[in-house]
Amino acid sequence: MRYTQIVADHAGVITAENADTGQYVQAGQAVYQLAWSGDVDVVCDLPERAVAALHTGDTAQVTLGALPGRHYTARLRELAAAADPQSRTWRAKLTLEHPDADVRLGMTANVAFAAPSEANAPAVFTVPATALFHDGEAAAIWVIHAPDDVLQLRRVSIARYDARTITVAGGLQDGERIVLQGVHTVHAGEQVRPVAPLHPEDFAS
Repeated sequence: MRYTQIVADHAGVITAENADTGQYVQAGQAVYQLAWSGDVDVVCDLPERAVAALHTGDTAQVTLGALPGRHYTARLRELAAAADPQSRTWRAKLTLEHPDADVRLGMTANVAFAAPSEANAPAVFTVPATALFHDGEAAAIWVIHAPDDVLQLRRVSIARYDARTITVAGGLQDGERIVLQGVHTVHAGEQVRPVAPLHPEDFAS
C-alpha cells in the first residue's frame, strides 16, 4: 500500500491535480501542486523606474479586491536580478506580515510601496547623455572637484537611459559640478574652468 501513497514533506493545500484516477504516471512526474502552509506571498511585476529605489526588507501596503477596507503590511522578500525578456518588468515577491483567515490563495492584490524618507532617499539627477563616460565597464561621470577645479572620474549608478538624458541614481551629490560635453577629450587631474550651460532648458527631460 505504501507504494501507492504520495506523502508531502510539508503541510499545505493542494492547488492542482495533474493526473486522473487509474492513470499511469512516470517517475518524477508531478501529480499534485502543493502550496505550503505558513507565510503568504504576494507577487507583482515592477517597471524599470521603480526597481532602483527598492531593497529587500522594504515595506509595502497591500489591499485585496475581495476584502474591501482591509489593509495589510508586507515586506519585500525577493526581487528578480533580471527583467523578464517579454514584459521587461522585474518580478517581486512580498510576504504578508499578519494575514488573517480571509486571505486566500489566488486573490488579486494591489501593492503600494512606502515612499523612502527624505533622509535616507538617494539623490537622483537627470543629466545630458553627453555627460556619460566609462571607467572600464562601469558608467562614470567627470566631476569637477572644488575648490581647485580638478577633474575626477566618478563611477555612478544609472537608473534610466533616455534618448537625450540619463538618470543617475547614485554617485553624485547635490551641488556638485560635472562635465556635460567633451568627456572624451579630458583626463583625470586636469584643471578646468567651469562655465554654466548657455541653454539649460535644452537638457530638460
